[in-house]
Parts: sequence; C-alpha cells; structure tokens
Amino acid sequence: MHYKRIRELREDKELTQSQLAEVLNVTQANYSYIENGVAFLKADDVVKLCKFYGVSADYILGLPKDLNYPER
Repeated sequence: MHYKRIRELREDKELTQSQLAEVLNVTQANYSYIENGVAFLKADDVVKLCKFYGVSADYILGLPKDLNYPER
C-alpha cells in the first residue's frame, strides 16, 4: 500500500485528516496511523476511498498501470 498516495490525495483536495476520518468512520488519530503506515486499511476502506476520490484501487495500492488482468 502506498500510504504516501493516500496523504497526497487528501492534501490535493485540501482536506484534513479529521474529514477523512469521518469518511472512514474512524478517529483522527486512527486515520493518522493509516497515513503513516502504522495501521492498515481494510478492503472496505480502500473501496470507500476509491469512491470518495474517484480513483482506482490500483492507484491507491500503488500497482503499475500496465498490469494485465485475466478476461472472463
């Protein structure tokens, strides 16, 4: 997980940690731990952040753009 990206997304939108903590329904302190890599995001929280920021999970997770996914 690229915690730096989570912080950059928040700062680009000029949001506080408290505001994002509300989105994830956690305390500001817990959100700070997430941004600093001390605590981990749950899968549901990754989805919430993707929807909130309008980005893919690949971006938040720091995966390369050129990944190939199996077709079904």
